[in-house]
Amino acid sequence: MPAPVSILDLATISPGATARESLEGSVRLAQLAERSGYTRVWYAEHHNNPGIASSANAVLIAHVAAHTTHVRLGAGGVMLPNHAPLTIAEQFGTLATLHPGRIDLGLGRAPGTDQNTMRALRREPSAADTFPDDVQELRGYLSGPTLIPGVEATPGKGTDVPLFILGSSLFGAHLAAALGLPYSFASHFAPAALTEAVAVYRREFRPSAQLDAPYVIAGVNAVAADTREEALHELQLARRARVALLFGQKGRTFTAAEADEILDSPAGQHVNQMVTYSAVGTVPEVGEYLESFRTHADADELIVAHLPVGLDARLRSVELVAQAAGISS
Repeated sequence: MPAPVSILDLATISPGATARESLEGSVRLAQLAERSGYTRVWYAEHHNNPGIASSANAVLIAHVAAHTTHVRLGAGGVMLPNHAPLTIAEQFGTLATLHPGRIDLGLGRAPGTDQNTMRALRREPSAADTFPDDVQELRGYLSGPTLIPGVEATPGKGTDVPLFILGSSLFGAHLAAALGLPYSFASHFAPAALTEAVAVYRREFRPSAQLDAPYVIAGVNAVAADTREEALHELQLARRARVALLFGQKGRTFTAAEADEILDSPAGQHVNQMVTYSAVGTVPEVGEYLESFRTHADADELIVAHLPVGLDARLRSVELVAQAAGISS
């Protein structure tokens, strides 16, 4: 039986498109993922980013859940220091009550934005320091017992929404192991510590009521297409889009030549490093890469970020990766 494969939908807003079109595309992507055998689709929390439409990911999950039937949906993740644990318990408890057995809750401690936006979110710079305690408070609201006497999440209490710790460093590995939670490593954009973090997590894991053995999800990029030339072209478009995201000012765009010049510069090497783990090519090529990456990452499940910028190319990549991974019927 093939290993589970899931999707991280970045809800990107393609050049010339609107946020509404991006969200409508996310519905189509989830419906295709459901038909194609993917295990789950997750949405990240980003703020003040004109290229990403998933800032209110709980709302997006609710919308997508209403237009699908059985694929698991969740946050990949909620940046918990931006929120009160009780609020997140109520939001995801509501989702789980409306869509039982389908909702996941991945938790991260990064801000998901810049310093000015952190202030707009009313987030203190020290908020990340209480992340381990906040995770346990949140777990108490969803699975009991509550850690705050007299305070319960309604809806939420007793829903047992599964929690996942997200990370790109050893901090998350240690925490997920100590709490007995599954661990999802963000190797699709921060590959450096992947093998060390997974080794730490597996070595230190302590069973919990949610999980009796370690469970690792590893992030990987993918650009699958009908020809290798097409896949490489889509990868270059995605790298150029990443340049605009990282180096562009509000309202500033780059020509293809300008973006390529940045990519060839020392500054652009960061973009290249972010996509270190990428399955690019036709179905056989992508299938071979995904299997070798899963072994390298010592992962129980892969979560794929499909890089094509345009929706049609992204949907085709979703379809072909399912074939490559052997999960489609």
